[in-house]
Amino acid sequence: MKIFYVPCLEDNYSYLIIDESTGDAAVVDPVEPEKVIQSAEQHSANIKFVLTTHHHWDHAGGNEKMKQLVPGIKVYGGSLDKVKGCTDAVDNGDTLSLGHDINILALHTPCHTKGHISYYVTGKDGESPAVFTGDTLFVAGCGKFFEGTAEQMHQSLCVTLASLPKPTQVYCGHEYTVKNLEFALTVEPNNEKIQQKLSWARQQRQANLPTIPSTLEEELETNPFMRVNNPEIQEKLGCTSPIDTIRVMRNKKDQWRG
Repeated sequence: MKIFYVPCLEDNYSYLIIDESTGDAAVVDPVEPEKVIQSAEQHSANIKFVLTTHHHWDHAGGNEKMKQLVPGIKVYGGSLDKVKGCTDAVDNGDTLSLGHDINILALHTPCHTKGHISYYVTGKDGESPAVFTGDTLFVAGCGKFFEGTAEQMHQSLCVTLASLPKPTQVYCGHEYTVKNLEFALTVEPNNEKIQQKLSWARQQRQANLPTIPSTLEEELETNPFMRVNNPEIQEKLGCTSPIDTIRVMRNKKDQWRG
């Protein structure tokens, strides 16, 4: 399994997932279809379908154009989201296959939108799995609670996604990492893992390089929204439960200007 990122718009990422034995490919959130198709051509890949994480235009806005450029292409999206151009709705636990070796599991991760889907992708034995988290889980952050509740985001991050294998590579929808880590340091100023990752992320961005992928293990160590079970974080925010903590933390992040 090979994964390539395609920078789009100001700070979005689309992704190309390729099954190496067949050259079959899936694309995640192809908001600028021409760029994604060009990437597929460069890697001699044959695009079979689109995986849409959620209905927001900067993720689903290229779906109709993809259908024009790749006749007959399937476009998957969450059954509870009104995804533009969707041909096939998916629900939590639905599975897809790509080529010979790739399996894709749809995980319902609501809150940012009602029907947000993350896609958990596994390849051959020995290859690290990957998860495409759209705007639910960012590197060191999470999406705004536009259509859901703190309970839902806690379930999506700290139960659904946190239960995936720790080596899972995390591919998110935006390049927000530096700001997210700067905020994370306001929550845990003494967390050395956050300090180290922030230093690395700043170097990456200065060199115009991406900060993706992260790993689930790194997120559990550095992402404050996945660390709300930590009593010290709860105490710092004046909370007594993980759900209250994630709610208060998101409110603080929404008002924080860095």
